[in-house]
Amino acid sequence: MKKLIKNIRTVFVVENAPCQKPVCGKAMAQSGIIENAYILIDGKRIHSFGRMDELEKVLKNHEIAEEIDATGRFVLPGFVDSHTHIVFAGSREAEFVDKINGLSYEEIARRGGGILNSAEKLRRMDEDELFEAASKRVLEVIMHGTTSLEIKSGYGLSFDSELKILRVIRRLKEHFPIAIKATFLGAHAIPLEYRNNRSGYIDLIVNEMLPAVADQKLADFVDVFCDEGFFTVEETSAILEAAAKYGLKPKIHANELANSGGVQVGIAHHAVSVDHLERIDREEINALLNSDTMPVALPGASFYLQIPYAPVRRMVDAGLPVVLASDFNPGSSPSGNMQFIMSLGCIYGKLLPEEALHAVTLNGAFAMELQNDYGSVCPGKIANLLITKEIPSIAFMPYYYGFNKIDQIMVEGHIFVPENY
Repeated sequence: MKKLIKNIRTVFVVENAPCQKPVCGKAMAQSGIIENAYILIDGKRIHSFGRMDELEKVLKNHEIAEEIDATGRFVLPGFVDSHTHIVFAGSREAEFVDKINGLSYEEIARRGGGILNSAEKLRRMDEDELFEAASKRVLEVIMHGTTSLEIKSGYGLSFDSELKILRVIRRLKEHFPIAIKATFLGAHAIPLEYRNNRSGYIDLIVNEMLPAVADQKLADFVDVFCDEGFFTVEETSAILEAAAKYGLKPKIHANELANSGGVQVGIAHHAVSVDHLERIDREEINALLNSDTMPVALPGASFYLQIPYAPVRRMVDAGLPVVLASDFNPGSSPSGNMQFIMSLGCIYGKLLPEEALHAVTLNGAFAMELQNDYGSVCPGKIANLLITKEIPSIAFMPYYYGFNKIDQIMVEGHIFVPENY
């Protein structure tokens, strides 16, 4: 018994078989499409697709249990958000006002705000409260089209609190049907109690946190904030070498605040992705071109912090496979709306709509190592699909910013019903 989506105006990001390489350079503007289409779903996976004029012949061989009429609407793969901090303990709107009054991100951090503020709040919050708060945010991002999600720790900065965040992420994985991966980011900042003992905190990460995370199987990746005022290249390398012994692949916060060397250290350690990249030069672009590391831009942070945007146009023109992600967190990007991230990628990054769509779907899947099951409309992949409202073109997605253009979200072959969660 199969499910049928019929009368689709256009299906975007179509593949006949899962690609083995991300979409790079000029190819990012060439979105595979099928017009006047159907998609056949078997269980939770895509069985096949084609044009409506082929459907009658196809249906002779299949019994259909449910039909969805998508007349006048588009179907896209679900968005893949490869960089979030969605488990956090409360908002930081007071710092929002501080920014309006002229304080910089670095000045707020030096006053005990920023990451350290969130860490202090989280340490006082119990696990059930954290789970309930994070669940509401996950529901919000799903309803805006995100069906694959990476979530980092990093707002605990102590042994107990970092593991608490990772346990909450594990509960979110079990609770929601979307794809969720966990990243251990104990090296997000130096906590106040270790301000005069940096090596002591790094020893805590390497000798206590990492073994416990690995023993309890709480993380898929490890991350380090390798940037000015946070962790040095040498410290980053030491943490990544320790993590490699436990099979944790790296993802790096790099070049947000300065040209930090984070891109190069990430590539040297075969990082799955290097993220932020607001400050990136030709040297880093060339290094990325000669690697398998995915470059991830976070335009929501640039928008909120009023810092430079990652030069994604230059990166694509150089031949790179660019990714866009939300960086959803309470201090520098308090939104997980990937439709808005597409808008920022187009408006400030000068990406074409098709390039932005690849950046939030298939290339995002590569940045989470999910490309075999997610990120495109492809036979055999999980049926995580977005049915849009009746919009005039795919360019309307980033153009009409601030409004939800998604009508229905399909997760694992079923229409997602938020009331069930």
